[in-house]
Amino acid sequence: SKLQWSTAISMMVFAWLFAAFWSVMPLLGWGEYDYEPLRTCCTLDYSRGDRNYITFLFALSIFNFMIPGFIILTAYQSIHQKFRKTGQYKFNTGLPLKTLVICWGPYCLLCFYAAVENVMFISPKYRMIPAIIAKSVPTVDAFVYALGNENYRGGIWQFLTGQKIEKAEVDNKTK
Repeated sequence: SKLQWSTAISMMVFAWLFAAFWSVMPLLGWGEYDYEPLRTCCTLDYSRGDRNYITFLFALSIFNFMIPGFIILTAYQSIHQKFRKTGQYKFNTGLPLKTLVICWGPYCLLCFYAAVENVMFISPKYRMIPAIIAKSVPTVDAFVYALGNENYRGGIWQFLTGQKIEKAEVDNKTK
């Protein structure tokens, strides 16, 4: 079924309100912001291992990492099943979830470690690496989508080289 404008707008409003909620909570006292180790911008203050930080961390990880990961997993499994039935594999359906785990996993591990142990013994430069990887997610996702979708990939190739990619004939016959 096609996505209706009202549904798309409702989803967009929900996403913005969801993001605003989790961004404002540290300003209202649940969790806390502090400068990143290299003092270039702010992040969660994971130098504190108090109850306030731990409850915020667990709620944040469940609602912003585990539930979206589950949604991505189930949605792309459904897409994979449909591709398997039609025999047309358009892209790697496991890649979006792998991207989420690879990009956000190190940051989540650092925050969870900070909940049980002091992370100040780790050099500030090393503590910055997970944050930088996590902040690269929008760019990585754009590349995953653009290069993983054959229509966009063909358009990018045509834009860069001026040559149009000829679509290969797919043999859908069963043996």
